[in-house]
Amino acid sequence: MELRIISVGRLSDKAYRQKIDEYLRWIGAWARITVVDGIDEKISSRAKATQEKEARRLEAQKVLSLVGGEEYLVVLDARGQQMTSEQMAARVGRLLETGKKRVNFVVGGPSGLDSSVISRADAVWALSSLTFPHQLAVLVLCEQLYRAFAIIRSHPYHK
Repeated sequence: MELRIISVGRLSDKAYRQKIDEYLRWIGAWARITVVDGIDEKISSRAKATQEKEARRLEAQKVLSLVGGEEYLVVLDARGQQMTSEQMAARVGRLLETGKKRVNFVVGGPSGLDSSVISRADAVWALSSLTFPHQLAVLVLCEQLYRAFAIIRSHPYHK
């Protein structure tokens, strides 16, 4: 099985990118994992609500075009289901047993995700009830995925 993180926003900050890449390398010992980023629509910081809505719609089309019908889709959203690291590890373990070709994790951009992506999701998870910038959310997701594999494999990292 392959894991893929889809970050609507670009992972442009060098410090974030270095740490994300480090976790990806570590996860790579246990699973194939890739990141797709930078599919956000460029809009002004003073954009009107209608412009933001249209940008989310266009971003959703890009996200959904990446996700095959037989692939599993997890949306990360502050309103999603919260869980402990152990619970996340159990869910990741169950996902590994589904036989799905790929599990996609989607992190929205600055204006969030269009409802069409959330509707398509097989699961909506929360990393926290707090709102994070997308680069930090991707980093936290990578760390938690690594932690999940460490728990599954009884690796000492989680202790």
